[in-house]
Amino acid sequence: MENIIECRNLTHYYGERCIYENLSFNVTQGSIVGLLGKNGTGKTTTINILNGFLKPKSGSCKILGEESNNISPETRSKIGLLIEGHVQYNYMNIAELEKFYSGFFPKWDSKPLHELLSKLQVNRKQKISTMSCGQRSQVALGLIMSQDPEVLILDDFSMGLDPGYRRLFVEYLKDYATSRNKTVFVTSHIIQDMEKLVDSCLIMDYGRIITHRPLEDFMTKYKKHQLKAPDNKEAVSALKNTEGIDHLDVFKDKMEYHSFLAQDEISALYQKYNINATDEKSQTVSLEDAFIGITGKY
Repeated sequence: MENIIECRNLTHYYGERCIYENLSFNVTQGSIVGLLGKNGTGKTTTINILNGFLKPKSGSCKILGEESNNISPETRSKIGLLIEGHVQYNYMNIAELEKFYSGFFPKWDSKPLHELLSKLQVNRKQKISTMSCGQRSQVALGLIMSQDPEVLILDDFSMGLDPGYRRLFVEYLKDYATSRNKTVFVTSHIIQDMEKLVDSCLIMDYGRIITHRPLEDFMTKYKKHQLKAPDNKEAVSALKNTEGIDHLDVFKDKMEYHSFLAQDEISALYQKYNINATDEKSQTVSLEDAFIGITGKY
């Protein structure tokens, strides 16, 4: 499938602080990709590089086939971008905002904005300054979708939205993107929302991509394993340092870790390190628990 976003060996610093080195990933056409990472790992930096607001120290980034630091006006009109969750022109009403924004986008389609307003039960003559934080966010998101962009880049889209508004927008965005074959690249601190929205997840840690997998892999293959901690500390250390074993912890007499490895591979490791695992319990986890399992609790 065609790559809408291509990042190759991105390296970026703020002063002497390295954000990441040799970061590479693709986002294919029609996919909904969630970028997850702890605060400070470089999510917003990546969004800014994608949109040409930052120039990386080295590496390349393309969006819709163009270098991100030299995007043409025509291509720029095909990108729907949300950096802040709120509309800035508080003195305007919604109808005035729509008239203002629509002049910049040749493929303007009012349907998404009007449908969201109907769900919110908000009048188009209402001023932005009189709206709640969640309502203003929904208006901003509706304006972005009405641009009819080929790719939507949404940084922390759920900021300011209460649970009801988040659920409404996630369901609407999912239907909008799949029915129109839009590409969506999204970040959010509310991982439960991502679980309902994305096709795949890209997880960043400090300085690197840990994994980029289909959502189904996180929900069906990634498991938490619990068993009695072996008395042999060398065996525990060996298992902890094995590739594919994530954040193994021992507390009291219990050992716990997460892994994408299949059960037969896990059993082979127990045999290799002479670990008695007759009481082992394994279970699938939520995306939020998978994120914590992969990146660590702190």
